[in-house]
Amino acid sequence: MLHALSGFGRRRTLQGGAAAAVVLGLLLWWVLPIGEEEPSGSLTFSTGVRSGVYQRYGQRLEGALAKDMPQVSIQLRNSEGSQQNIERVATGKADFTIATADAVATYLQGEKPGFERLRGCVRLYDDYVQLIVPRDSRIRTVADLRGARVGVGQSGSGVLLVADRLMRAAGLDPASDITPVHAGIDTMPQRLTDGGLDAFFWSGGLPTAAVENLSEKFAIRLVPLEDPLITELQAVGGSTRYYRSAVMPADAYPGAQQGISVQTVAVSNMLITTDRMDPLTTEAFTRTVIDSRDRIGREVHSAQLVDLRTAIYTDPLPLHEGAKRYYRSAKP
Repeated sequence: MLHALSGFGRRRTLQGGAAAAVVLGLLLWWVLPIGEEEPSGSLTFSTGVRSGVYQRYGQRLEGALAKDMPQVSIQLRNSEGSQQNIERVATGKADFTIATADAVATYLQGEKPGFERLRGCVRLYDDYVQLIVPRDSRIRTVADLRGARVGVGQSGSGVLLVADRLMRAAGLDPASDITPVHAGIDTMPQRLTDGGLDAFFWSGGLPTAAVENLSEKFAIRLVPLEDPLITELQAVGGSTRYYRSAVMPADAYPGAQQGISVQTVAVSNMLITTDRMDPLTTEAFTRTVIDSRDRIGREVHSAQLVDLRTAIYTDPLPLHEGAKRYYRSAKP
């Protein structure tokens, strides 16, 4: 009898254990759908010019992604800037990138290769257009650039896009009224110091390390970009509607601004991908960008400006389905 009772007890224990296993399995199925445990594989992230904000941000984001997505291998690729970044992602040469809203809108309007596949993930921070000259320069307005040697960014950059538009708004022909020098932020400061440039344009987050370093060793000045120039710029329509009037605070570059704020033009940056990227990976990537804001922001100030309340606004691109998933989960 004892043996029978003992066997009965064992059967009940086994049955109870099996039931518990079924319940646990159901819970795991609910929380972790089959095939969606966590992202894996490899991704290419197109950044920007060496020493530029895109590149510095990308380097630090790579570390955050490695921690949050340990089964994903991240490769960073330097680029000339927004225009090249967009082309790479749209045509499958990169998986994620950062680009300015005006450059994205221009790519869409031109119906360039892969334009219809582009998707937004996060509205990041604003780029500020910076026109930099030696402090004793005669150049006080964009119109004064006539006849000057001007750094206008590399051919694939967002800098070139906005610089050409600003000069046209000021009545200049960028091809004939100046001597354009197609160079990036990695070389333009030194060229200005050496006398090879009279001025250069840059569009980036504040402060940009290369401009900050220049201001600490060479006397420079920031040329204001004011109305009616901004009104003329926006009047073109189309992608120029993404430009807005802004002010660089006096402490952005203390050595250059000497306590004076500077009127300028700003345009938003966004993290983009395409509809080729799976929702799981995009959701995880978006989450890391938001969650790493403060950590990265200690080294790249612009990252601190990423705001969950505005991150969802990726106009002119629709949100990727994976980004939508993240924002739904992140609601307070």
